[in-house]
Amino acid sequence: MQLLLRSARVVDAASSFDGQVCDLLLENGLIRKIGTNLPAAEGVRVVEADNLHVSPGWVDMRVLAQDPGFEHKEDITSVCHAAQVGGFTTIVLLPNTQPVIDAKGSLGYVQRMAEGQPVSVHVTAAVTKKAAGEDFTEMLDLHHAGAIAFTDGHHPLQNPDLLLKTLQYLQPINGLLMNRPEEQLLTLFGQMHEGIQSTLLGLKGLPALAEELMIERDLRLLDYVLGTKPMERKTENPPLPILHFSTISSARSVELIRQAKAQGMPVSCDVAAHQLVFDDSALAGFDTNLKVNPPFRSVDDVAALWAGLADDTIDAIVSDHTPQDAESKNLEFDQAEFGIIGLETLFAAAISYNQNLSLTQLITKLTIRPRQILRLPAVTIAEEQPASLTLFDPTASWVYDRTVSKSKNSPFLGQTLTGRVIGTVHQGHFNHSA
Repeated sequence: MQLLLRSARVVDAASSFDGQVCDLLLENGLIRKIGTNLPAAEGVRVVEADNLHVSPGWVDMRVLAQDPGFEHKEDITSVCHAAQVGGFTTIVLLPNTQPVIDAKGSLGYVQRMAEGQPVSVHVTAAVTKKAAGEDFTEMLDLHHAGAIAFTDGHHPLQNPDLLLKTLQYLQPINGLLMNRPEEQLLTLFGQMHEGIQSTLLGLKGLPALAEELMIERDLRLLDYVLGTKPMERKTENPPLPILHFSTISSARSVELIRQAKAQGMPVSCDVAAHQLVFDDSALAGFDTNLKVNPPFRSVDDVAALWAGLADDTIDAIVSDHTPQDAESKNLEFDQAEFGIIGLETLFAAAISYNQNLSLTQLITKLTIRPRQILRLPAVTIAEEQPASLTLFDPTASWVYDRTVSKSKNSPFLGQTLTGRVIGTVHQGHFNHSA
Protein backbone atom coordinates (compact mmCIF):
# COMPACT_ATOMS: atom_id res chain seq x y z
CA MET A 1 0.00 0.00 0.00
CA GLN A 2 1.18 3.49 -0.90
CA LEU A 3 -0.32 6.43 0.95
CA LEU A 4 0.42 10.13 0.81
CA LEU A 5 -0.52 12.29 3.78
CA ARG A 6 -0.85 15.78 2.41
CA SER A 7 0.00 18.89 4.50
CA ALA A 8 -0.03 17.21 7.90
CA ARG A 9 1.31 18.96 10.98
CA VAL A 10 3.68 16.63 12.82
CA VAL A 11 3.18 16.26 16.60
CA ASP A 12 6.08 14.21 17.92
CA ALA A 13 8.49 15.54 20.55
CA ALA A 14 11.10 12.97 19.47
CA SER A 15 11.02 13.93 15.79
CA SER A 16 13.08 16.58 14.02
CA PHE A 17 9.88 17.39 12.09
CA ASP A 18 7.89 18.22 15.26
CA GLY A 19 5.63 21.20 14.63
CA GLN A 20 6.26 21.26 10.88
CA VAL A 21 3.62 20.89 8.17
CA CYS A 22 4.83 18.15 5.82
CA ASP A 23 3.80 15.59 3.26
CA LEU A 24 4.47 12.00 4.28
CA LEU A 25 4.80 9.23 1.71
CA LEU A 26 4.10 5.81 3.21
CA GLU A 27 4.90 2.53 1.49
CA ASN A 28 4.89 -1.08 2.65
CA GLY A 29 4.49 -0.10 6.29
CA LEU A 30 7.34 2.43 6.29
CA ILE A 31 7.62 6.21 6.09
CA ARG A 32 9.55 6.48 2.81
CA LYS A 33 9.79 10.23 2.40
CA ILE A 34 8.94 13.41 4.31
CA GLY A 35 8.89 16.75 2.50
CA THR A 36 6.70 19.41 0.95
CA ASN A 37 4.64 19.17 -2.23
CA LEU A 38 5.58 15.54 -2.74
CA PRO A 39 4.22 14.22 -6.06
CA ALA A 40 1.40 11.69 -5.94
CA ALA A 41 2.35 8.92 -8.33
CA GLU A 42 -0.30 6.78 -9.99
CA GLY A 43 -1.89 4.35 -7.57
CA VAL A 44 -0.94 6.34 -4.46
CA ARG A 45 -3.87 7.06 -2.17
CA VAL A 46 -3.88 10.67 -1.00
CA VAL A 47 -5.26 11.58 2.42
CA GLU A 48 -6.12 15.24 2.90
CA ALA A 49 -8.12 17.02 5.59
CA ASP A 50 -8.50 20.48 7.05
CA ASN A 51 -6.08 20.97 9.93
CA LEU A 52 -4.66 17.48 9.53
CA HIS A 53 -2.26 16.48 12.30
CA VAL A 54 -0.16 13.33 12.52
CA SER A 55 1.61 11.73 15.46
CA PRO A 56 3.07 8.34 16.31
CA GLY A 57 0.31 5.83 16.96
CA TRP A 58 -1.39 6.21 20.32
CA VAL A 59 -1.07 3.66 23.13
CA ASP A 60 -3.71 2.90 25.76
CA MET A 61 -2.16 1.19 28.77
CA ARG A 62 -5.40 0.14 30.50
CA VAL A 63 -8.22 -1.61 28.65
CA LEU A 64 -10.63 -4.31 29.82
CA ALA A 65 -11.81 -6.47 26.91
CA GLN A 66 -14.20 -8.71 28.95
CA ASP A 67 -13.19 -11.61 26.67
CA PRO A 68 -13.16 -14.47 27.57
CA GLY A 69 -16.14 -14.83 29.87
CA PHE A 70 -18.20 -11.69 29.37
CA GLU A 71 -18.28 -11.36 25.58
CA HIS A 72 -21.79 -9.91 25.70
CA LYS A 73 -20.21 -6.79 27.21
CA GLU A 74 -17.19 -6.64 24.89
CA ASP A 75 -15.01 -9.03 22.91
CA ILE A 76 -11.54 -8.80 21.40
CA THR A 77 -12.83 -7.77 17.98
CA SER A 78 -15.17 -5.06 19.26
CA VAL A 79 -12.61 -3.62 21.67
CA CYS A 80 -10.01 -3.44 18.91
CA HIS A 81 -12.52 -1.71 16.62
CA ALA A 82 -13.31 0.82 19.38
CA ALA A 83 -9.59 1.38 19.93
CA GLN A 84 -8.96 2.02 16.25
CA VAL A 85 -11.89 4.44 16.02
CA GLY A 86 -10.45 6.22 19.05
CA GLY A 87 -7.08 6.68 17.32
CA PHE A 88 -5.08 3.92 19.02
CA THR A 89 -2.65 1.62 17.30
CA THR A 90 -1.67 -0.26 20.46
CA ILE A 91 -3.67 -1.32 23.52
CA VAL A 92 -2.81 -3.19 26.71
CA LEU A 93 -5.45 -5.53 28.10
CA LEU A 94 -6.13 -6.21 31.77
CA PRO A 95 -6.30 -9.82 33.04
CA ASN A 96 -9.75 -9.49 34.68
CA THR A 97 -11.60 -11.91 32.44
CA GLN A 98 -13.25 -15.27 33.15
CA PRO A 99 -11.04 -17.19 33.43
CA VAL A 100 -8.50 -14.68 34.66
CA ILE A 101 -5.39 -14.39 32.49
CA ASP A 102 -3.18 -16.15 35.02
CA ALA A 103 -1.72 -19.01 32.96
CA LYS A 104 -0.23 -19.58 29.53
CA GLY A 105 -3.46 -21.10 28.23
CA SER A 106 -5.63 -18.05 28.89
CA LEU A 107 -2.84 -15.72 27.78
CA GLY A 108 -2.48 -17.66 24.54
CA TYR A 109 -6.22 -17.47 23.85
CA VAL A 110 -6.20 -13.67 23.91
CA GLN A 111 -3.01 -13.52 21.86
CA ARG A 112 -4.55 -15.75 19.17
CA MET A 113 -7.80 -13.76 19.13
CA ALA A 114 -5.81 -10.54 18.71
CA GLU A 115 -4.13 -11.70 15.50
CA GLY A 116 -5.18 -9.73 12.44
CA GLN A 117 -6.85 -6.93 14.40
CA PRO A 118 -6.45 -3.27 13.33
CA VAL A 119 -4.44 -2.53 16.48
CA SER A 120 -1.55 -4.26 18.22
CA VAL A 121 -2.71 -5.98 21.38
CA HIS A 122 -0.49 -6.62 24.39
CA VAL A 123 -1.72 -8.55 27.39
CA THR A 124 -0.96 -8.19 31.07
CA ALA A 125 -1.00 -11.27 33.26
CA ALA A 126 -2.25 -11.57 36.80
CA VAL A 127 0.17 -11.44 39.71
CA THR A 128 -1.93 -13.88 41.73
CA LYS A 129 -4.05 -16.85 40.69
CA LYS A 130 -7.58 -15.75 39.75
CA ALA A 131 -6.43 -12.24 40.77
CA ALA A 132 -7.54 -13.27 44.24
CA GLY A 133 -4.50 -11.85 46.04
CA GLU A 134 -3.40 -15.14 47.61
CA ASP A 135 -1.07 -17.37 45.56
CA PHE A 136 1.47 -16.28 42.94
CA THR A 137 1.07 -17.11 39.29
CA GLU A 138 3.97 -18.54 37.29
CA MET A 139 5.19 -15.06 36.41
CA LEU A 140 8.44 -16.17 34.80
CA ASP A 141 6.60 -18.53 32.43
CA LEU A 142 4.02 -15.86 31.64
CA HIS A 143 6.78 -13.35 30.95
CA HIS A 144 8.42 -15.70 28.46
CA ALA A 145 4.99 -16.40 26.92
CA GLY A 146 4.60 -12.71 26.12
CA ALA A 147 2.90 -11.02 29.07
CA ILE A 148 3.87 -7.36 28.79
CA ALA A 149 3.46 -6.58 32.51
CA PHE A 150 1.90 -7.97 35.68
CA THR A 151 -1.14 -6.70 37.52
CA ASP A 152 -4.25 -7.95 39.25
CA GLY A 153 -6.00 -5.19 37.31
CA HIS A 154 -9.14 -4.00 39.04
CA HIS A 155 -8.07 -5.85 42.21
CA PRO A 156 -5.42 -3.88 44.15
CA LEU A 157 -2.70 -5.96 45.77
CA GLN A 158 -3.60 -5.83 49.45
CA ASN A 159 -0.94 -8.15 50.85
CA PRO A 160 2.34 -6.23 51.32
CA ASP A 161 4.42 -9.40 51.25
CA LEU A 162 3.00 -10.34 47.85
CA LEU A 163 3.82 -6.92 46.47
CA LEU A 164 7.32 -6.99 47.96
CA LYS A 165 8.14 -10.42 46.54
CA THR A 166 6.65 -9.51 43.15
CA LEU A 167 9.00 -6.54 42.90
CA GLN A 168 11.90 -8.83 43.79
CA TYR A 169 10.86 -11.49 41.25
CA LEU A 170 10.45 -9.00 38.43
CA GLN A 171 13.75 -7.15 38.86
CA PRO A 172 15.97 -9.81 37.20
CA ILE A 173 13.71 -10.00 34.11
CA ASN A 174 13.27 -6.22 33.83
CA GLY A 175 9.56 -6.72 34.49
CA LEU A 176 6.89 -4.18 35.34
CA LEU A 177 4.33 -4.33 38.15
CA MET A 178 1.19 -2.25 37.64
CA ASN A 179 -0.97 -1.71 40.72
CA ARG A 180 -4.12 0.27 41.31
CA PRO A 181 -3.66 1.77 44.78
CA GLU A 182 -6.61 1.24 47.13
CA GLU A 183 -6.80 0.07 50.73
CA GLN A 184 -10.07 -1.82 50.35
CA LEU A 185 -10.87 -2.09 54.04
CA LEU A 186 -11.27 1.70 53.98
CA THR A 187 -13.51 1.65 50.88
CA LEU A 188 -15.83 -1.22 51.77
CA PHE A 189 -19.32 -0.55 50.33
CA GLY A 190 -18.14 2.85 49.07
CA GLN A 191 -19.95 4.39 46.07
CA MET A 192 -18.29 7.76 45.38
CA HIS A 193 -15.63 10.14 46.69
CA GLU A 194 -15.94 10.75 50.43
CA GLY A 195 -16.70 14.43 50.94
CA ILE A 196 -19.46 16.99 51.17
CA GLN A 197 -21.17 15.65 48.03
CA SER A 198 -21.33 12.07 49.31
CA THR A 199 -22.83 13.36 52.57
CA LEU A 200 -25.44 15.42 50.72
CA LEU A 201 -26.34 12.48 48.48
CA GLY A 202 -26.38 9.97 51.32
CA LEU A 203 -23.83 7.67 49.68
CA LYS A 204 -21.03 5.79 51.41
CA GLY A 205 -17.70 7.38 50.56
CA LEU A 206 -14.47 6.13 49.02
CA PRO A 207 -11.88 8.27 50.84
CA ALA A 208 -8.83 9.56 49.00
CA LEU A 209 -6.87 8.36 52.04
CA ALA A 210 -7.38 4.75 50.86
CA GLU A 211 -5.46 5.51 47.68
CA GLU A 212 -2.80 7.63 49.32
CA LEU A 213 -2.00 5.12 52.06
CA MET A 214 -1.40 2.41 49.48
CA ILE A 215 0.89 4.62 47.42
CA GLU A 216 2.90 5.41 50.56
CA ARG A 217 3.04 1.71 51.42
CA ASP A 218 4.07 0.63 47.93
CA LEU A 219 6.77 3.30 47.75
CA ARG A 220 8.17 2.18 51.11
CA LEU A 221 8.24 -1.42 49.88
CA LEU A 222 9.95 -0.40 46.65
CA ASP A 223 12.48 1.59 48.67
CA TYR A 224 13.17 -1.55 50.71
CA VAL A 225 13.67 -3.64 47.55
CA LEU A 226 16.03 -1.10 45.99
CA GLY A 227 18.17 -1.00 49.10
CA THR A 228 20.02 2.15 48.04
CA LYS A 229 20.09 5.68 49.36
CA PRO A 230 18.07 8.31 47.45
CA MET A 231 21.19 10.24 46.36
CA GLU A 232 22.66 7.05 44.86
CA ARG A 233 19.60 6.58 42.63
CA LYS A 234 19.64 9.92 40.89
CA THR A 235 20.67 9.77 37.25
CA GLU A 236 20.52 12.21 34.37
CA ASN A 237 17.69 10.25 32.73
CA PRO A 238 14.59 8.97 34.54
CA PRO A 239 15.00 5.29 35.46
CA LEU A 240 12.90 2.64 33.75
CA PRO A 241 9.98 2.08 36.13
CA ILE A 242 9.64 -1.14 38.10
CA LEU A 243 6.39 -0.05 39.75
CA HIS A 244 3.55 1.68 37.93
CA PHE A 245 0.56 3.21 39.72
CA SER A 246 -2.63 2.92 37.66
CA THR A 247 -5.41 5.55 37.63
CA ILE A 248 -4.33 7.85 40.43
CA SER A 249 -6.97 10.40 41.37
CA SER A 250 -6.00 12.68 44.27
CA ALA A 251 -3.75 15.69 44.81
CA ARG A 252 -1.86 13.93 47.59
CA SER A 253 -1.21 10.94 45.32
CA VAL A 254 0.34 13.25 42.73
CA GLU A 255 2.57 14.83 45.36
CA LEU A 256 3.74 11.47 46.75
CA ILE A 257 4.76 10.27 43.30
CA ARG A 258 6.36 13.64 42.51
CA GLN A 259 8.53 13.29 45.62
CA ALA A 260 9.42 9.67 44.77
CA LYS A 261 10.54 10.66 41.29
CA ALA A 262 12.62 13.52 42.70
CA GLN A 263 14.45 10.87 44.75
CA GLY A 264 15.19 8.87 41.60
CA MET A 265 12.80 6.02 42.37
CA PRO A 266 11.84 3.86 39.36
CA VAL A 267 8.12 4.63 39.42
CA SER A 268 5.55 5.85 36.93
CA CYS A 269 1.82 6.47 36.94
CA ASP A 270 -1.18 7.19 34.77
CA VAL A 271 -4.54 8.93 35.06
CA ALA A 272 -7.85 7.98 33.45
CA ALA A 273 -9.13 10.59 30.98
CA HIS A 274 -12.52 10.85 32.70
CA GLN A 275 -10.80 11.81 35.96
CA LEU A 276 -9.58 14.94 34.17
CA VAL A 277 -13.13 15.93 33.22
CA PHE A 278 -15.49 15.29 36.13
CA ASP A 279 -15.46 16.07 39.84
CA ASP A 280 -17.73 14.58 42.48
CA SER A 281 -20.43 17.23 41.97
CA ALA A 282 -21.28 15.52 38.65
CA LEU A 283 -22.94 12.69 40.59
CA ALA A 284 -25.78 14.90 41.87
CA GLY A 285 -28.10 13.28 39.32
CA PHE A 286 -27.16 9.71 40.34
CA ASP A 287 -26.12 8.85 36.77
CA THR A 288 -24.63 5.37 37.04
CA ASN A 289 -22.53 6.01 33.93
CA LEU A 290 -20.50 8.28 36.21
CA LYS A 291 -19.89 5.57 38.78
CA VAL A 292 -16.19 4.71 38.57
CA ASN A 293 -13.41 3.51 40.83
CA PRO A 294 -11.32 5.44 41.67
CA PRO A 295 -14.18 7.91 41.97
CA PHE A 296 -14.37 11.47 40.73
CA ARG A 297 -12.86 13.58 43.46
CA SER A 298 -12.82 17.31 44.25
CA VAL A 299 -12.20 20.26 41.94
CA ASP A 300 -8.82 20.73 43.63
CA ASP A 301 -7.90 17.11 42.93
CA VAL A 302 -8.76 17.53 39.25
CA ALA A 303 -6.55 20.64 39.06
CA ALA A 304 -3.71 18.71 40.74
CA LEU A 305 -4.01 15.93 38.15
CA TRP A 306 -3.64 18.43 35.32
CA ALA A 307 -0.65 19.98 37.11
CA GLY A 308 0.87 16.52 37.48
CA LEU A 309 0.55 15.98 33.74
CA ALA A 310 2.14 19.35 33.00
CA ASP A 311 5.25 18.71 35.13
CA ASP A 312 5.55 15.05 34.01
CA THR A 313 4.76 13.56 37.40
CA ILE A 314 1.93 11.74 35.60
CA ASP A 315 3.37 9.83 32.67
CA ALA A 316 0.34 8.69 30.70
CA ILE A 317 -3.37 9.15 30.11
CA VAL A 318 -5.45 5.97 29.82
CA SER A 319 -9.05 5.20 28.99
CA ASP A 320 -9.60 2.66 31.78
CA HIS A 321 -12.11 1.25 29.29
CA THR A 322 -14.50 -0.90 31.35
CA PRO A 323 -17.53 -2.08 29.36
CA GLN A 324 -20.70 -2.81 31.34
CA ASP A 325 -24.00 -3.96 29.86
CA ALA A 326 -27.36 -2.31 30.57
CA GLU A 327 -28.20 -4.90 33.24
CA SER A 328 -25.10 -3.81 35.17
CA LYS A 329 -25.81 -0.06 34.94
CA ASN A 330 -29.59 0.42 34.83
CA LEU A 331 -29.92 -0.06 38.58
CA GLU A 332 -30.04 1.96 41.77
CA PHE A 333 -26.73 3.77 42.12
CA ASP A 334 -25.43 1.63 44.97
CA GLN A 335 -26.24 -1.56 43.05
CA ALA A 336 -24.67 -0.55 39.72
CA GLU A 337 -21.25 -1.76 38.62
CA PHE A 338 -18.28 0.61 38.37
CA GLY A 339 -16.87 1.56 34.99
CA ILE A 340 -16.91 3.73 31.87
CA ILE A 341 -16.08 2.97 28.24
CA GLY A 342 -13.50 5.45 27.02
CA LEU A 343 -11.48 4.27 24.03
CA GLU A 344 -13.41 6.38 21.52
CA THR A 345 -13.44 9.54 23.66
CA LEU A 346 -10.09 9.64 25.50
CA PHE A 347 -8.45 12.16 23.19
CA ALA A 348 -11.53 14.34 22.79
CA ALA A 349 -12.19 14.39 26.54
CA ALA A 350 -8.61 15.45 27.27
CA ILE A 351 -8.67 18.15 24.56
CA SER A 352 -12.16 19.44 25.37
CA TYR A 353 -11.39 19.92 29.07
CA ASN A 354 -7.69 20.72 28.72
CA GLN A 355 -6.16 22.82 31.51
CA ASN A 356 -3.08 24.47 29.94
CA LEU A 357 -1.42 21.33 28.56
CA SER A 358 0.22 21.83 25.17
CA LEU A 359 -0.78 19.53 22.33
CA THR A 360 2.75 18.08 22.20
CA GLN A 361 2.64 17.35 25.94
CA LEU A 362 -0.73 15.66 25.59
CA ILE A 363 0.36 13.50 22.67
CA THR A 364 3.54 12.52 24.55
CA LYS A 365 1.29 11.04 27.26
CA LEU A 366 -0.28 8.82 24.58
CA THR A 367 2.85 7.89 22.66
CA ILE A 368 6.41 8.28 23.94
CA ARG A 369 5.96 7.71 27.67
CA PRO A 370 3.62 4.68 27.50
CA ARG A 371 6.02 2.94 25.13
CA GLN A 372 8.95 3.68 27.42
CA ILE A 373 7.12 2.37 30.49
CA LEU A 374 6.00 -0.79 28.69
CA ARG A 375 9.46 -1.45 27.19
CA LEU A 376 8.02 -1.21 23.68
CA PRO A 377 10.15 -0.08 20.72
CA ALA A 378 10.08 3.66 20.15
CA VAL A 379 7.97 4.95 17.27
CA THR A 380 8.89 8.29 15.75
CA ILE A 381 8.12 10.23 12.60
CA ALA A 382 11.24 9.98 10.45
CA GLU A 383 12.15 8.53 7.07
CA GLU A 384 12.53 4.74 6.92
CA GLN A 385 10.77 4.35 10.28
CA PRO A 386 7.69 2.13 10.73
CA ALA A 387 4.47 3.89 9.74
CA SER A 388 2.41 3.46 12.92
CA LEU A 389 0.53 6.74 12.96
CA THR A 390 -2.57 8.49 14.24
CA LEU A 391 -4.26 11.18 12.14
CA PHE A 392 -6.42 13.74 13.89
CA ASP A 393 -7.78 17.29 13.98
CA PRO A 394 -7.41 18.77 17.50
CA THR A 395 -9.88 21.61 16.83
CA ALA A 396 -12.76 19.87 15.04
CA SER A 397 -16.07 19.52 16.88
CA TRP A 398 -18.13 16.35 16.64
CA VAL A 399 -21.05 14.68 18.37
CA TYR A 400 -20.46 11.37 20.10
CA ASP A 401 -23.83 9.97 19.08
CA ARG A 402 -22.94 6.29 18.71
CA THR A 403 -20.33 3.80 19.88
CA VAL A 404 -18.86 0.74 18.23
CA SER A 405 -18.36 -0.86 21.64
CA LYS A 406 -20.84 -3.56 22.61
CA SER A 407 -21.58 -1.60 25.79
CA LYS A 408 -22.96 1.93 26.04
CA ASN A 409 -21.85 3.01 29.52
CA SER A 410 -20.39 6.39 28.61
CA PRO A 411 -21.36 9.76 30.13
CA PHE A 412 -20.18 11.40 26.87
CA LEU A 413 -22.85 9.85 24.61
CA GLY A 414 -24.86 12.63 23.02
CA GLN A 415 -22.31 15.30 23.88
CA THR A 416 -20.42 17.60 21.52
CA LEU A 417 -16.67 17.22 21.93
CA THR A 418 -13.59 18.85 20.47
CA GLY A 419 -10.76 16.83 18.91
CA ARG A 420 -11.68 14.38 16.16
CA VAL A 421 -9.72 11.30 15.13
CA ILE A 422 -9.46 10.99 11.34
CA GLY A 423 -7.84 7.58 11.17
CA THR A 424 -4.83 5.40 11.83
CA VAL A 425 -2.06 3.87 9.77
CA HIS A 426 -0.80 0.62 11.22
CA GLN A 427 0.78 -2.57 9.90
CA GLY A 428 0.50 -1.35 6.32
CA HIS A 429 -3.20 -0.45 6.49
CA PHE A 430 -5.04 2.87 6.58
CA ASN A 431 -8.13 2.70 8.80
CA HIS A 432 -10.57 5.60 8.59
CA SER A 433 -12.26 6.51 11.87
CA ALA A 434 -15.03 8.85 10.71
